[in-house]
Amino acid sequence: MIKLTDEMRIMIDPALANGCPCILASVSGDGEPDIGFKGSMMVFDDGSLAYWERTRRQHLKNVKENSNVIVLFRDAKTRVGLRFHGKAEVHEQGALRDQVMAKTVKDELDKDPERKGAAVIIRLDRVTNMGGQVLQSG
Repeated sequence: MIKLTDEMRIMIDPALANGCPCILASVSGDGEPDIGFKGSMMVFDDGSLAYWERTRRQHLKNVKENSNVIVLFRDAKTRVGLRFHGKAEVHEQGALRDQVMAKTVKDELDKDPERKGAAVIIRLDRVTNMGGQVLQSG
């Protein structure tokens, strides 16, 4: 079972402000990969990450077609790198969307003034280091 540590939370939640935003890798239903920064990435609960999908473009399309994603966190200053593997769930309305929006960093939420974004919650099934060593699995 995945249980994100306090240390992971301390790294991920302020990652954008610390100059090391998380990177999301997703794949479309027909196998086309995409990768991009997600400045709103956060620890949602002990076994999940989440982000505010404000652009509503390729990553949103991909996770709707193929829920398998990887989130990369790397802090060059501390030389810490982690990969979070999981399945993404899109929430375009409802309580979970509201919870993610309420926890989204102001800089990212300000880029969505009409609040048209969606919450994406990633239920984690594995955490690995940069060398691929499994640190946690669920």
